[in-house]
Amino acid sequence: MSKRLPDGVVKELKKLQDSVPPFPFPQVRTLIESEFHDSLEHIYQEFDPEPIAAASVSQVHRATLFSGVQVAVKVQRPEIEDTIDLDLDIMKSMAHFIDHTKYGKLYDFNGMVEDFESAIKAELNFMEEGENADTFLHHFQRDEGITVPKVKWIYTTKRVLTMEYSDGLKISDLEELDRAGLDRRKIGERIATSICNQILRDGFFHADPHPGNIQVLPDGTVVFLDTGMVGRLDETRREMISRFFVGVTSKDSGMVVRSLVDMDVTVDQKDMKNFEKDVDTIVAKYLTMPMDKIRIDDLIREVFHTVYLNHIKIPHEFTLLAKTLATLQGVLEKLAPDLNAISITEPIAKKLVYQSFSLRKVKKQVRKEIWRFQGMLHEFPAVMQNILHRIGEQDFSVPIEIKGGDSLQKQLSRITNRISLSVIMLALSIVLAGILISFGLIAGNSGVTIPFALNILKTGLIVSVLFLLIIILFLIRSYR
Repeated sequence: MSKRLPDGVVKELKKLQDSVPPFPFPQVRTLIESEFHDSLEHIYQEFDPEPIAAASVSQVHRATLFSGVQVAVKVQRPEIEDTIDLDLDIMKSMAHFIDHTKYGKLYDFNGMVEDFESAIKAELNFMEEGENADTFLHHFQRDEGITVPKVKWIYTTKRVLTMEYSDGLKISDLEELDRAGLDRRKIGERIATSICNQILRDGFFHADPHPGNIQVLPDGTVVFLDTGMVGRLDETRREMISRFFVGVTSKDSGMVVRSLVDMDVTVDQKDMKNFEKDVDTIVAKYLTMPMDKIRIDDLIREVFHTVYLNHIKIPHEFTLLAKTLATLQGVLEKLAPDLNAISITEPIAKKLVYQSFSLRKVKKQVRKEIWRFQGMLHEFPAVMQNILHRIGEQDFSVPIEIKGGDSLQKQLSRITNRISLSVIMLALSIVLAGILISFGLIAGNSGVTIPFALNILKTGLIVSVLFLLIIILFLIRSYR
């Protein structure tokens, strides 16, 4: 982002990540006591009235439980739900309007707003954020040096979230990281590997991994904070995205296109060749580029641009994924500039693609197909009974539509008319020839005057020429 916006703008936007004006402590006290129906002093042994962080939706205070455990208490801003509902109504109106323009044919704006509404509503429900943290904690058991703070469920409600206090260093504080002797490149690899595993392996990823939401502990452990916004991908989507990255890293444009199409990208068959050709151009550009120079955010942006140029509609959930990857690239750019997300994505994606051919996966797929066919077999008798019933009542028809049928019908009509006219003209010509021959014979054998016979012959010749002109005119008009 810093390469595309002026420094002043970047500085102001960074403030939005973890620094907005806090709301007064009396409102904090009122909200907590209304949620727990008890006084603040009965809930926490100590509660610092000064927030340690404030954001647009909530602010965080440090506190101590009666057990002596240090905790971070996240408190929702009063009346924030009403403000967000108003903003959502405006966004829905705009999306509805844009979806009826040419841009609506390329992007699913209503779907994007629905996704955003779902994500922001989930952020407002701190119980869901706590469940997200538990899910991450479960998944991170397979990853070394990655964690999230544990939720204290007894002290958590829809608008108050209490978690273990994390006293780590901010990922954006590079001087402190260096002073603590931490290896920034190793930390960057750990973050990138974790995000890739979240997306490709778990299908459950932190959708807002900006620097304000990541800390590092003295032993190098990476802590993800604020798990309110998450993305979800089912197994099929994960496999398609893995193939996309394998296609990019192996310079296989066909695999890239197929993976995009399999992601339910809407594309007409006639546009497919152009789309593949444009993807070839992108892949060719990266073909000569060292792997560590490929920026994942640039790659995603170019794919989006190509999709736009080819009038193709992409699934709306892909936007959240693109946002996460672009944010990751921005984090790495500051933390370890020589580290590239795509080089970390490659082995993870390949591993997952290979796993899709494992015996366990194949067995699972076969089982899934068997269940599907079993369902079809179960429905088959009822469908056949319905068809037979309708046939019996003479209420069954099979509509068949031939592509280009109107044009074919017109062409057949022209051919039929041409043949009919030719037959008629041929018949008239035969009759006329018979009349001429007859008059010639009568004139020669029965004494009919020669002038009369000549007149008959001239008339016959003129009629023949008229028939010929009619046929030529008809043929010319039938070819138009």
